Formats: sequence, C-alpha cells, structure tokens
Amino acid sequence: MTARFSLGIDLGTSNSAIALTDMESDHTQIVEVAQIVGQSQLGARPTLASALYIPHPDEFPGGFALPWSEAAEGSIIGQFARDHGALVPDRLVASAKSWLSNPHIDPRQSLLPWGSEIKEKLSPYEASRRYLQHLKNAFLHAEHAEGRKWEIGDGQIVLTVPASFDEVARSLTAEAAKAAGLGDVTLLEEPQAAFYAWTEQTGKAWHDLVAPGDIIFVCDVGGGTADFSLIAVTDVDGNLELERISVGEHILLGGDNMDLALAYAVRAKLEAEGKTLDAWQFLALVHGVSKAKILLFEDDKLKEAPLAVPSRGSSLMATTISSSLERAVLEAVVLDGFFAKTAIEDVPKEGRRGGLQEFGLPYAADPVVSKHIARFLGRSLQNVKSSEKLTALVGDRAGKVALMPTAVLFNGGVFKAAPIRARVLDLLASWNNGEPIRALEGFEPDLAVARGAAIYGRHRVTGKGMRIKAGAARSYYIGLETSMPAIPGYNPPVKALCVVPQGMQEGTDLVIEGREFGLVTGRTADFRFFSSPVRSGDSKGEVLADAERELEETSLLEIEIPPLDDFPAGQVVPVRINAVVTELGTLELWMEHVNSDRRWKVEFQVRTE
Repeated sequence: MTARFSLGIDLGTSNSAIALTDMESDHTQIVEVAQIVGQSQLGARPTLASALYIPHPDEFPGGFALPWSEAAEGSIIGQFARDHGALVPDRLVASAKSWLSNPHIDPRQSLLPWGSEIKEKLSPYEASRRYLQHLKNAFLHAEHAEGRKWEIGDGQIVLTVPASFDEVARSLTAEAAKAAGLGDVTLLEEPQAAFYAWTEQTGKAWHDLVAPGDIIFVCDVGGGTADFSLIAVTDVDGNLELERISVGEHILLGGDNMDLALAYAVRAKLEAEGKTLDAWQFLALVHGVSKAKILLFEDDKLKEAPLAVPSRGSSLMATTISSSLERAVLEAVVLDGFFAKTAIEDVPKEGRRGGLQEFGLPYAADPVVSKHIARFLGRSLQNVKSSEKLTALVGDRAGKVALMPTAVLFNGGVFKAAPIRARVLDLLASWNNGEPIRALEGFEPDLAVARGAAIYGRHRVTGKGMRIKAGAARSYYIGLETSMPAIPGYNPPVKALCVVPQGMQEGTDLVIEGREFGLVTGRTADFRFFSSPVRSGDSKGEVLADAERELEETSLLEIEIPPLDDFPAGQVVPVRINAVVTELGTLELWMEHVNSDRRWKVEFQVRTE
C-alpha cells in the first residue's frame, strides 16, 4: 500500500517535535503535541519537553488523564513534567537521549533519575520509548480530531538521530521506536534533516544559493548537545548533488550549560549583596535566567532583564529575592565564554580530573564551543585527506590545519539568538584569512529537524526530490587477536578488520572476500567492535595493526551459537563476515558458514565490560 503520509520525529535531548507531510496535498506542517502543561491542565504545544516526572504514589491521586488514555503510564511527560520536576529533581528524568548514548552504562538498566534514591526508576531506553509513544499517540489524536482516521501503518515514519550517534545508540533508538508502536522506522541524521528543511523552505531558489565546490557546515547546538556535519556540493552531469563528508563527535554541551553558567554569575552577585539561595531557589534562578537570556537576545535595546527568585513556603515572612541579568554579564558569559574568539589551533583541552569523581554523563570538559568547532574542522580535514575521492571533492578548501566551509546552516535553539550566529560567523571568518563565510538564510532552529525528516520521508516514498549521499557516518571494525608466542609482561596489540567502510550506502551489503575466520560453535562468542569517523580511506577487509591506538572502541558484539548438526560443541567452523546497511539505516553483521547456508547474526551489546 502506498504511504498516505510521512511523519518526521525529532526525539531531542531537551525538546521533541513531530512534523507531517500529507502525500495528497504535498503540504508539510508541524503537529502540535497534546501534553500536561499545568496541574489539571491539558494543552497542545509545537514541541514536547523531553522530560518525564515520576510522581510519588500519593502525589497526584488518579494521575493525569490524556486524550488517548484515562491516565498517564505512571509518569508525566512534557511541559508540566519539566516545570514541576524542577522543584522535585529527584523524581525528574531528563537527558535520556544522552544517557542512551553513554558508553559507560547499560541503557536498559533502571537508573534514572540519576543519583536519586527513589524505587520507581526508569532506564534511558524505557524513557525514550515513553517519549516516542507519547508522540505517536499525540499525532494520531490530532489527526483523528481533524477527521483523518489514519493509523501508523499508513505512513512512512522517519526518526532522527545525532550524526555523532554510534551504532549501539542508533540501534537502541530504532528498537525503542518499534516498542512504542511506530514499527520499523527509518533513521536520519539530524543535520541532514535540517538541510532538507532548509531546501524546502527556500523552494527552488536553493539551487541558486549554493554551487558546486561549496562545503556547507551544519552547525547544530541545542539545549544539551552540539552536533556538527559537513556537506559538499558537487556537479554531476549538470545536476547539483550533495554528499555528507564529515560528522563530529557527540558533545554534551549546549544551551543548558549556558543557563547554568549565567545562574552561577547571578548567584555570585546576590551573595556579594549578602543574599543566599538554597538548592530549590537556585533551580528557580536557572529557569529565570533562561527566560531573561531570551529577552535580552531578542531585544538589543534592553540593558538588563528582571529576575525574581521566590522563597519556598507560604509564610508571611517569605519574600521574593529580586535581581536582574545585565547584558554585560550575558555577553561576557555566553559570547566571550562559550563562543570566545579563539584561534583555529585552539582545540578543547581535558581539564585536570581527580582520581575519584562522581560518575554521570560525560559532559564536555571544555565549555568553549569555538574550540569544539575548531576540533571538528581539523578532524574533518584528517578524514578527507585519508580518501583520494574526498580530497578531490573538497579541492582547495583543505587547508593546512582545517577544512574550511564556504557556508553555514545554523540549527538548534541556541542559534535563535542573532548575536551568537554573528559571533560564529566572525569566528569562521577569522580562521579563513578574513574572508567571510556566508550564512544560509531561512532556517528554523527549533522545528527544522522534524520538518526535514517528514520531507525526507516524502522523498523516499515518491522517489523524487534531492537526496544527500551519506551512508555510514563512520567506518567499523572487528578486533582480531594477534597470533604470536606469549612473552612475559607483554600484551600483543589487537588488530582491527574493517567490515564497514565509511560511506557504505543504505540498502547495500558486502562480504569480506578472500578471508575465512574460525567461529567456535556451541557457546556464546564475544567480539570487540571499533569505529572511526576520520578514516574514510579504509576499505573492506583492510587490517589495522593496533586497534586500541588508532580507533575508538564502540561496543561488545555477541553471538549465541548453537552447535551444528554432526559437530560436537566447541568445534571451530569456517565463516565469512557479511555486513549489511539496511534501507532503514541500521547496521547488521552476519557470520556465514562457508560450507552450508547457516549463518548467525551478530548482536550489539552494552559497551561497558
């Protein structure tokens, strides 16, 4: 059956959104999400706060009814969850998306809210599933209210993920979507989705706004994360084509960090005036400076924005602490702090860390976004130089230190602020010998990712429209134990076999030819899995001498292998490795028996040992 609609879902760290393209009218729109917005108050908003509150059993008797159910699933999701949870943080689940991609925890374990002592914890996977289920139900409710009796199976569902997500996080996100009732979703990188939205926003004019030889820097800084990609524009037989040539690291750095830094600055001023804040009041201050920051960035005539920090309790003696956020402080903290005018050689430095520290999310140690951009452009140069094809593609944009873009597409809530966009453009120009880097106008920082995902889904269904050539964002490798005599005190390096080259396209597969591997049957087999975003020149079957030195260890791979008929348990059988990048954008690895049609799928496991 032909899809009747395309649904784009942006499962964000701080906020989520959904967009719909009606195949009949070819119109794309943001779908407002019904959610609890206040106590006993239901409303619809363009975004869903990616926040989940776990109420105490006696806190809200009967729960909160939603249009599609009598009561929420033991939790509250959305705006009220975030607002109320700020007052009771040990019951607030936030940043589940970042926890889902944390390499040091099991995303299926119930550990959120992190550091809380409550018994009703949820796993990052389960929190993600609930967000997606809420978005699905809100979409169906909104469409049924409009008289369209659609079901999820009637459409093409596209779910976005950060370009920096590794294969484990991508697989878990797709699995959570399926468990939420969305079926087999197609995964799309968020920067690509933002670019699709921009082309739709500008219409046919986008062909005149970019040209062959352009390298577009998609710079996405949201509430909790920063995500970077480079897209090259080429001319193939007179037609413009686009190819994603580099992706950045997963950086936990965004607008939330800026709000926290501003709150610390205001608290220091209050303490200098002899006023102290307790932990609850400081949380209220963080929310207050976030709103004040927006006011100041939106109106450049304002010198300051007022702040009111309430005192807890209803006593007649309870007072409100008044203060303000001055523009000078805002600019010093956000512009000169997070977006400082650094040199292209200045990259993030790891701060000194104690031998023992609190365990939590791997936040960026260096808060200067400018340095992370410089590191990304430097690593992008390293990536393209490892491939003759990409080197030819970028031409003279490949400098000595970094790969410089010719245009920038901003995305993410942080870039609603014009002064921050201007600072990034000034920064890039200073790295480009004073030559300006142009900004692509017409972006929509909060909603572009969802809108672009819906547009991409339409392209997939109809086979029409521009498509960005992307494929696997990283190259992937399986560890090989080095065969050599044992030497006391020496551990031989682990070699790495390239099983998925960077750029391997969706809907393709490959077999490592000319090599057979011994697989032990009758027991569970474990494999070490590595990846790299900067080795675009590696081809399938290539072996690297030292995996731990040259690559990033991504996950543990596991196969549960039953014994073959007529072979005793523990028998080693010859196999070939078959890698598949599915049409949906997920990676599958198979071990194929050389002497029969038997094969075993390699499953991605938790990355920590």
